[in-house]
Amino acid sequence: MLRMHSARSILWLTGILLVVAVCVACYRVWDGEPYPATDPDQVAARLKQEAQHVYDEVALPGPPDVSSSGVETGTCYYRGLRSVAHIDQGRRDVRDFRLEWWVTDITKDTARVGQERVRRRLEQEGWKLTSENISDMGFRFERPDTDFMVDVDWYQPTGTLAVSVYAPCGKLPDGFDEYELPESDWSPK
Repeated sequence: MLRMHSARSILWLTGILLVVAVCVACYRVWDGEPYPATDPDQVAARLKQEAQHVYDEVALPGPPDVSSSGVETGTCYYRGLRSVAHIDQGRRDVRDFRLEWWVTDITKDTARVGQERVRRRLEQEGWKLTSENISDMGFRFERPDTDFMVDVDWYQPTGTLAVSVYAPCGKLPDGFDEYELPESDWSPK
């Protein structure tokens, strides 16, 4: 009798564990992979630091007239099956971050030499080349441990050298206001 009671308890416990495992799996399939938590100020500081590195490495002649968007946020979408219920609807609690700067009237030779310095440094630091020739002459590198990306492009019609530094989607802290991001302004030093 004791063995029968023990076998029923084990069967009952196994059934409960199975139901819990199925619920967890269904939740994961519905919501998809969760976004990692992010600190917007730290991300903005890192983007600005990388933008400055690239600016220093391209070593543009004279005091160039640099334009910049500063740090901006972008839309991130639902994951998993839940994304089907929210097609083209961005999440309010998750954002990606980017900083762009550009200079016009840069010669092809100046752009190419500067890009090569950037490329060498990124390769030495372990960044991986993910695409080339995004523009007339450009490339994108991604840092495997953080998924940060750097694009360095040059466009012949205007001689524009354009740099984008990007951080992937992350879950924002409660109360984050993208319009009051204190670390958003950037200009080269």
